[in-house]
Amino acid sequence: MKTLPWSTLLGVSLTSALACSGTPEGAAPAQGGTAGALSSAGAASTLATAGSAGDPLAQAGGGAGGDVSIAGGGAVLGEAGAGSIGIDDPDVPPAGWTLTWSDEFDGPAGQQIDPKKWKYQNSASNVNNELEYYTNRPANSGLDGQGHMLIHSLKEDYNGRRYTSAKFTTKGLFSQQYGRFEARIQLPAGKGLWPAFWALGTNDSAGWPACGEMDIMETIGNQLTINRGSLHGPGYSGGNPLTAQFKLTGGSDFSQDFHVFTEEWEENVVRFYVDNMLYETRTPKDLNGKKWVYDHTFYLIMNVAVGGMFPGNPDDSIFPRTMSIDYVRVYARSAPVAP
Repeated sequence: MKTLPWSTLLGVSLTSALACSGTPEGAAPAQGGTAGALSSAGAASTLATAGSAGDPLAQAGGGAGGDVSIAGGGAVLGEAGAGSIGIDDPDVPPAGWTLTWSDEFDGPAGQQIDPKKWKYQNSASNVNNELEYYTNRPANSGLDGQGHMLIHSLKEDYNGRRYTSAKFTTKGLFSQQYGRFEARIQLPAGKGLWPAFWALGTNDSAGWPACGEMDIMETIGNQLTINRGSLHGPGYSGGNPLTAQFKLTGGSDFSQDFHVFTEEWEENVVRFYVDNMLYETRTPKDLNGKKWVYDHTFYLIMNVAVGGMFPGNPDDSIFPRTMSIDYVRVYARSAPVAP
C-alpha cells in the first residue's frame, strides 16, 4: 500500500493557464554538501546545521516549528534519520487539504504516461550543457505494472546524442496557484545523473526566470543523501537561486528506498519538506527587494537529465539507470489554518 505523508499548513486557490517559455532550467544550480543517509522507519526531528562553503544562497526566512534559518553564505542542511509518516488509507488526503489532481501510475506493465495528465518532451535538451535526448519511447519510460512510472536513462547513440532519458510535464493540461505538491520517488544513483521534480510558472510572456521556477526535488546521482529545494526568479536564478539543502542521515540514500518530496505554497510563503520534515521556508523578505514571482499558476515537470554543468559528465559504467515514481499528488487548502 502506498503511504501518504501529511501535515497541516497554508491556504490555496485553484486556477489554470498557459506555460512559461524561455530557458526553464537556467544555469546550473550551486553544488555542495557531502553525503549522509537516511533510514525509512519511524519519525524524526529536523536539525539545521552549517553546510559546506561554495553554495551561494540568499538569506532564508526563519520562523518556528522547525523552519531552517539561514544567515547567508554557505549551505544549510535539514538532517534527519527517519522516513515518511504514513496513514492506512492512501486515498484520505492530509488533514486540511483536498486532492485536486493526481497520478497514481496504475496500469499494466509497459503502458506509457497518461496523455490526459502529462506531455512528453521528445527532443534533445539544449540547456545547461546536458547530454541526453528526451524521448517518448517505451525504452525510456513506462509503467511497471505495480503502481510505478519508470524513467530509464540509457547510454545509446540517438539523434546525435550519446544518452537518452525521459521528461514529461503537465504544461497546458494542469496548473494550480498555491497548494501542496508532492511526489514519492526512488531516485537513480550514478555520477552524471540529474533527477528533478519541479514546477514552472504559466505566465508565458514573462520568460524565464521572471515566470518563476520551484524545485521540489533536485539531486545529482553521486550525492544522493542531499536534496535541494530552490526558488528561481529575476535576480536569483541559475547558480544563485534562493535555496537550501536537506541531508539524510542513518546509512541509506535516496536510491535505496522511496522518499516523499513536498512543497507547500501559499501567498508569500513556500515551504519545502522531505518525508514530511520541514527544512526550508522562503518569503519575500528573503529577496532583499528582488521580485517575488510566486503569485500565479505553475505546472509540474518530472525528468532525469544526463550530464550538464551541475552533475558533470556521466560515468558510462552506470547505465542503464532507472527512477521510479510511486505517485504525484496536488492538494488545495480545504480548511483554515489553526492559529
